Amino acid sequence: MIDRSILRNVWLLAACQGMLLCNGVTLIAVNGLVGRQLAPSPTLATLTITGYVIGAALMTLPASQFMRRFGRRAGFMLGAVLGICGGLLCAYAVHVGSFWLLCLGTFTSGSYNAFGLQYRFAAADMAPADWKPKAISYTLAGGIIGGFIGPALGNLTRNAWDAEFMATYASLSAFALVALLIAAMLKIPDAAASAHAGDDRRPWREIARQPAFIVAVLAAAVGYGTMNLLMAATPLAMDVCGLGFGDVAFVLQWHVLGMYAPSFFTGSLIRRVGVLPVLLAGAALMLGCIGLASSGVSLMHFWWALLLLGIGWNFLYIGGTTLLTETYRPAERAMVQGGNDFMVFAVQAVSSVSAGALVLGQGWSTLNLYALPAVAGVMALTASLMWQRRAAAG
Repeated sequence: MIDRSILRNVWLLAACQGMLLCNGVTLIAVNGLVGRQLAPSPTLATLTITGYVIGAALMTLPASQFMRRFGRRAGFMLGAVLGICGGLLCAYAVHVGSFWLLCLGTFTSGSYNAFGLQYRFAAADMAPADWKPKAISYTLAGGIIGGFIGPALGNLTRNAWDAEFMATYASLSAFALVALLIAAMLKIPDAAASAHAGDDRRPWREIARQPAFIVAVLAAAVGYGTMNLLMAATPLAMDVCGLGFGDVAFVLQWHVLGMYAPSFFTGSLIRRVGVLPVLLAGAALMLGCIGLASSGVSLMHFWWALLLLGIGWNFLYIGGTTLLTETYRPAERAMVQGGNDFMVFAVQAVSSVSAGALVLGQGWSTLNLYALPAVAGVMALTASLMWQRRAAAG
């Protein structure tokens, strides 16, 4: 039986995750479109999304170290304050028509995301070993809230104020404020004793040489990078294909539903069949997404491709996070978790800065094919690790 205090914290973390995704999904839905209106060149349209990713990448290690010193609760509250500032900056940037100020605003919002991505690790660290996959899954399931509210919010607030999407950006600060209030209710046990137990800490090279660590990081990084590449390009691609913003919101809603709805059973699936088969299934779903997306540009092609992309991301991300928890000791937690997220966001930064130029310059179908080698590589490495473990067990 799971302790009630752990369950309470997991559900609060899930609610924080929901507010984070309301912020993130809305930004993804509108940033490329607003960026194209304000950018000095159309190829820079998704630089606003890149600012969001770079903000998260640069803040991952500081966020991890801040929480190591001051605790998870303080870190999540600070992250929410950054989210409030980011939304207000973006709204003001749209009001004055400044592309670079908009990039600064999305950069600040990305810093909020860096703190928010620790929600899943906070849940895993509190849970017993056999319940960690479920704790991670249930926390990420909160993202379903963002999946429905985010795109719908963009559609409803698009022309609420004089400048298009200005009200949309301003509303993001309200979601971050709710996340701040929820984070204040968290009661997370202090892990400072284990975090500062330096005598038990191995060199980074020794940790990074573990096959499980390599597969865990690559699964999360490639899964997130592929998802970000296609998701960032989708609003632009659909606009070029003559599909309206309402269609974009519909596709993104189902995409985010695919990302987070499986979280209700992914943890149980990992406990039943193991983490490596789930990673293989995630890679296979992403290959299916690439195949569908490359075969047509109708609304249904986008809908099916983005739905499969979301489910594939869920399996790779939750599977990768679960596998990562097997690779570090308590004293190494902050270093490994922060390093993992930094590498994930480094891949995301490359994919987001490339998305606009690729989709506008080479087309939607060609863009999808660029993700193929990376996804196939993750599948091959995961299969290799599975074979090694089975051989060792045999």
